[in-house]
Amino acid sequence: MAENRLKNETSPYLLQHAHNPVDWYAWNEESLKKAKDENKPIFLSVGYSACHWCHVMAHESFENEDVAKFMNENFVNIKVDREERPDLDDIYQKVCQIATGQGGWPLSVFLTPYQKPFYVGTYFPVLDSYGRPGFGSICRQLAQAWKEKPKDIEKSADNFLVALQKTETVKSIFKVRQDYFG
Repeated sequence: MAENRLKNETSPYLLQHAHNPVDWYAWNEESLKKAKDENKPIFLSVGYSACHWCHVMAHESFENEDVAKFMNENFVNIKVDREERPDLDDIYQKVCQIATGQGGWPLSVFLTPYQKPFYVGTYFPVLDSYGRPGFGSICRQLAQAWKEKPKDIEKSADNFLVALQKTETVKSIFKVRQDYFG
C-alpha cells in the first residue's frame, strides 16, 4: 500500500494513517487551499491514538479501497490529531454536540471549502445498519448534493452557523476563532 501525505507528520496518530488508501492531508494551508481551488468539500476526521472507535472506523472505512477511492475523488480529506490541535477539536466537537446532542471520537465533519460545517457526527459504520446510514452512503449523498446543489449546501452551512452563533455556548468560540470559517 502506498503512503499518503501523513507520512511526513510527527504525530503518532497521523502516522497510523500514513498507509491508508485515503489521500489524507494534515490541516494546513495546502489542504485548505486545495479545497478552495478545486471547490471540493472537506471531510475532516479528528481522533487520537488511544481511541477504540477511531481504529474501528479506520479499519472499516479508511482502509476500504472502494470507500477511499470515492473519498479521494469527491473530498479533500483532512486528518487531525486532537492532541496536537485541541483548538480545532474544541470548535468542531462543540458543533457536533450542539447539532447532535453528543460528541466523541472519531469526530467526522463535512465542511464547505471555507471550513463551514454542514454535516457532523462521530463514528459511522461503513455500511447502512439499524436504519442508520453508513459512512459510504453518507459520503455518496453529500458528494451528490455538493455537485447538484452546492449553493443549497452553502446556504444551509451559513444558516447552521447563524443558529450556532445564537447559542451562548458557542458565541465566544466563533468570535475568537472567526478565521477558521473564512
